Amino acid sequence: MVKRLPFILLMLAGAASACEAPPPARGDIEANSYYSDAHHSVIDPVLRAKNIANTRPIEDFLSQVARDANGQGDAACALSWLASWGGQKAMLGKMSSEQAYYVRKWTLGGMALSYARIQRQATPAQRATIEGWFKALADATIAHSDAKKGGRNNHYYWEGLAVTAVGGVTGEARYLDWGRKVLNHALGQMEPDGALPAEMERAGKALHYQVYAATPLALMASILDVHDARLDTLVGFTVAASADPSGIARRTGVAQEPVGSREVTVFYNRHEGRPPLTGKALWQPRLGGALDVPNPLEHLK
Repeated sequence: MVKRLPFILLMLAGAASACEAPPPARGDIEANSYYSDAHHSVIDPVLRAKNIANTRPIEDFLSQVARDANGQGDAACALSWLASWGGQKAMLGKMSSEQAYYVRKWTLGGMALSYARIQRQATPAQRATIEGWFKALADATIAHSDAKKGGRNNHYYWEGLAVTAVGGVTGEARYLDWGRKVLNHALGQMEPDGALPAEMERAGKALHYQVYAATPLALMASILDVHDARLDTLVGFTVAASADPSGIARRTGVAQEPVGSREVTVFYNRHEGRPPLTGKALWQPRLGGALDVPNPLEHLK
């Protein structure tokens, strides 16, 4: 046994050093809008490339955390990365634009949903650091959102998802309550047929943004365990429009870019006890990684 000890220690040391060092935390977020028309439906490729370059370190961080939390790496690495950025109060500095706030809320939601998969493996110190950081980010998200004037669109729904996910992993009712307020607002402003009015104003991207807006709402409903006939209408309209965009094309007067609706229905079907989707597995770091594997925060029927 004594002769084997050094080998065992080497194995343990190798496992401990398998995680790459966390990248430097980003306190500030530099991001820019990249649409060139009044409907925010036409992308300027130069501005888009600039935004991608500036936000890549944050997107890469989120993607790696999602991979590690979803079993493509080591959960301990995801926890160490989250604790590292949490300890440095990442993303709580200067936001250069509205787009920077968008990046922060997308990242917060994705991190919280990935963390939910590995929360039980966190040490007490890691939990205190990560969850305290999440709460600070959620408070900043709420403050920015509540200060905004004007219409509420998909960005409000993604803010709701981020804050709801933080409520799910911290158990704090105030975050869940705020998310429920966002969900109720979204369903309340929905048109009778299930269309979301703000998304219908996006010209050739109206269908794209209908799907994009419905996705966080479907997941929020599952986390909050809300069953609502209005959500059934929303999902039904979104799925039908995705299969046949001609209705939205007539409504907007603009041909629609085709887009699938599986990200919406994968959450909705699980929550409503409907058959699971078939086909290629879905992956989205902003939604916690593997969409086909239920998130611990979801309520399954």
